[in-house]
Amino acid sequence: DVQLVESGGGSVQAGGSLRLSCAASGYTYNRNCMAWFRQTPGKEREEVATIDDGGKNYADSVKGRFTISISKDNRARKNILYLQIDSLKLDDTAMYYCAVKSTYCALFGAWNDWGQGTQVTVS
Repeated sequence: DVQLVESGGGSVQAGGSLRLSCAASGYTYNRNCMAWFRQTPGKEREEVATIDDGGKNYADSVKGRFTISISKDNRARKNILYLQIDSLKLDDTAMYYCAVKSTYCALFGAWNDWGQGTQVTVS
């Protein structure tokens, strides 16, 4: 079974930094895209950053402040997806989720698997 487990969220003052982690295991997609999303109550889930073999992409609202990266352990089929968040703003307050889909990021495809989320609160 695919497991995505986020961690690293918390309460932080504006201007501070956080690093979110997503421990991913159990998926065997030869091509895949991983991403970070965020959502606040009453709003749609927003894709903030994606990463695959072809590179990284960011939503305009987070460019220059968010950095997505991945640490791969192919033999163990476990990856850790990171999201470094710097210069936090009040608007960054949200539940952050990681997700994976079995296509490259630029290709259309449903997100196959989601984590349970980690809350980031900026004050």
